[in-house]
Amino acid sequence: MATPIGFFTAAIILLFILIFLSSAIKIVKEYERAVIFRLGRVVGARGPGLFFIIPIFEKAVIVDLRTQVLDVPVQETITKDNVPVRVNAVVYFRVVDPVKAVTQVKNYIMATSQISQTTLRSVIGQAHLDELLSERDKLNMQLQRIIDEATDPWGIKVTAVEIKDVELPAGMQRAMAKQAEAERERRARILLAEAERQAAEKLREAARIISEHPMALQLRTLQTISDVASDKSNVIVLTLPMEMLKLFKTLSEAAEAYREKVEKEKEKE
Repeated sequence: MATPIGFFTAAIILLFILIFLSSAIKIVKEYERAVIFRLGRVVGARGPGLFFIIPIFEKAVIVDLRTQVLDVPVQETITKDNVPVRVNAVVYFRVVDPVKAVTQVKNYIMATSQISQTTLRSVIGQAHLDELLSERDKLNMQLQRIIDEATDPWGIKVTAVEIKDVELPAGMQRAMAKQAEAERERRARILLAEAERQAAEKLREAARIISEHPMALQLRTLQTISDVASDKSNVIVLTLPMEMLKLFKTLSEAAEAYREKVEKEKEKE
């Protein structure tokens, strides 16, 4: 017959076995790896899936292999042309060697953040303000290359760096606004001057045609008179040049001669 002491001993042994198994069985997700230490020495990385370790003698450190997004806080620096700016950025990186990420640096996320901040200040300090505002893609590529080289010994791959916001002093913003306004006015003047030049070219061409064909001016005058006279509510007094009166007389005489010719032909019939 079992004694209470026997049941207690069996329960203790069963509990020890359960704790041992729970410590020995490890499950690593598809995007994770487990760096295994045995008596303080690295024996390699395992995963994904199910595996066993020896409790007490072995330890597993889980590392996430997915791309991580790191916000670089605002950095105050001075550009190459002595303009104070406040700049922040975002860094995209992932672990490509989990063993190095665990053994070569204490906290790879913190280390990547610190190297990103110092690199951002350094690169902005070597660039002019115009480059920072208009050539941001080039600066992003430069930041990505430098940070990637610095974090490579830690098993980190920096895939992209993006400068987010650039804050300028209020006085500089006003100066840039005035400069932009002056540039817009300059372009407007250029467009107006070009339009006037084209109009002058058209007038010059019209003057040339009229000088070569005097009747063109008289026809244009007649067209203008016809357009103005279409509104019967107005009384218009025009002073016509002598040439125009001669033209009217010639047209009238031609019309009268044609009318008399038609009447004579009818009488013959």
